[in-house]
Amino acid sequence: MKVLIVTSEWPVCKNDITGIHVVNQVKRLKEAGVQVSVFNFYGRKNPFNYIRAALRFRLLNLKSFDLIHAHHGQSGIIALTQNLLPVIVTFHGSDLQGIRDRQGRLTLLGYVLRLSSQRVASRADEIILVADHLAKYIGHRSYHLIPAGIDLNLFHPMPMDQARSILGLPANMRLILFVGNLERTEKRFWLAQKALSLMHEASPVQIVIANGVPPEKMPLYMNACNTLLVTSSTEGSPNVIKEALACALPIVSTDVGDIRQRIMSIDGCIVLENDLPETIANALNQALAENKRIDARETVQDLDENILVQKVIKVYQKVVSR
Repeated sequence: MKVLIVTSEWPVCKNDITGIHVVNQVKRLKEAGVQVSVFNFYGRKNPFNYIRAALRFRLLNLKSFDLIHAHHGQSGIIALTQNLLPVIVTFHGSDLQGIRDRQGRLTLLGYVLRLSSQRVASRADEIILVADHLAKYIGHRSYHLIPAGIDLNLFHPMPMDQARSILGLPANMRLILFVGNLERTEKRFWLAQKALSLMHEASPVQIVIANGVPPEKMPLYMNACNTLLVTSSTEGSPNVIKEALACALPIVSTDVGDIRQRIMSIDGCIVLENDLPETIANALNQALAENKRIDARETVQDLDENILVQKVIKVYQKVVSR
């Protein structure tokens, strides 16, 4: 089977982790025997970039492929400029939910992205969603639920003092991990900072920012810290939550995406009832006071990349058989 992956998120240099979820799936597909080629482009919220990408896309010899798999709604726009091959689109969250501003409100650009993604969803041959809560944006269309997987061989518990030593982090401080690009408004790093400023000072607290960290080093950060803090206004099915669970790292998070579903029953994890800084500060104090790792690795066994890629291949087979 020959598959063309179309994606607007793909690394451009050695240490770039852009689109790492797509990169990992491509790797697993190749290991499973699927012949994969990648057409990547960068939209960067610029319509002219999409026009240029569409023109490049038209130069491809599509007859050599069996199907096209687009990641994110905006990539589906490019994939659907042809009618020769069937198109599968995986929606990851921000495409269907739209882009949010600092206060969590849908921006004009985010609204356009949502409408475009919904249009793509109506035309694609098959749809994959990373979380069930995204289904409300696609009407009554059927879909396949396949979240992004994690590498359970890479993400696993290790001694905290060992991880801190390797990263050069202080041994005697409570460390709160924040993962993500601080420029992405929906991550709301400002809210995390405000919450930390309200925490009591029984013992020193420091926030550790993991932005652009290579995947092989991320487990070190998760094992070095006392808790993971997520303050996002929107999420699809964030891998950082699954990776934290695999590393036994306690989690304090806003109630977005499928996070409540994943952590609500796990002792030591807290889903916030609201996103007030005071509420977040109290939850962090509670999580840090317990000062223990969580027992959650079993809850993510079904998210192994090797298991989930087989589900993707079954979608491919369904499309090709038609």
